[in-house]
Amino acid sequence: MAAYTAADVKALRDKTGAGMLDCKNALVETGGDVEKAIELLRIKGQKGVAKRADRDASNGLVAVHTDGGLGVMVQLNCETDFVAKSEGFVALAQQVLDQAIAVKATDAEALLASELDGKTVQAILDQANATMGEKILVPNVARIEGAFVASYLHRTATDLPPTIGVLVALDGVNETVGKDVAMHAAAMSPIYLTRDEVPAEKVESERRIAEETAREEKKPEAALPKIIEGRVNSFFKDNVLLEQPFAKDPKTTITKLLAEAGVQVTAFARFRAGA
Repeated sequence: MAAYTAADVKALRDKTGAGMLDCKNALVETGGDVEKAIELLRIKGQKGVAKRADRDASNGLVAVHTDGGLGVMVQLNCETDFVAKSEGFVALAQQVLDQAIAVKATDAEALLASELDGKTVQAILDQANATMGEKILVPNVARIEGAFVASYLHRTATDLPPTIGVLVALDGVNETVGKDVAMHAAAMSPIYLTRDEVPAEKVESERRIAEETAREEKKPEAALPKIIEGRVNSFFKDNVLLEQPFAKDPKTTITKLLAEAGVQVTAFARFRAGA
């Protein structure tokens, strides 16, 4: 009996953008394990699989508050852009953000359990779910502090609320650099601040994928160590904020940009509605 269904094949295709047959074969080889199937598609040369696997068609908005050295950000997800841009949903987001500020929430669980006007935030969301006829979630909350916190909100369409939000904490006050780094993070989607924050198992996974990909490409055995290191370093450049080329000037890294400005990023957070 197959360890996957036709729906699994379609879901993998939606996640990765790979062909139906490629997705089916990947699921066959991995016994139906979706994450391993995504890795296998990458190894087999399905370009862009890693980025497409993270995409989601859901909707919602991101709301932020900054005040000098404090930044608070919340993400609200909903099912349609029609609800996302409605006055009721935008007002709900502001209510949730204000509560996150008031209770100093650092995660969604604490925020949802907190009480507002005699009800938990979760109960308020449940009521909104019934009123608006859609599932409404608060999956992410961030609270960061520093000498200065910059923010940036990005709209993918002029008639929709912001769907990407970024907070960046600096160890010194520099509004221009703070805004530049926040806008860069919105565009380039870093996951980690430094390579030291990347889990060891993730690095090992990328190293294994790099090696297996190189072997699949029939690269010379003697060249494998250099090729593997190069591809692992490329992973860091893609995902580590301080190692990324600056979006406005790719010849300059974020680390160099900060050094020239005499400040450092001490923390950052990036949310995308629907993710």
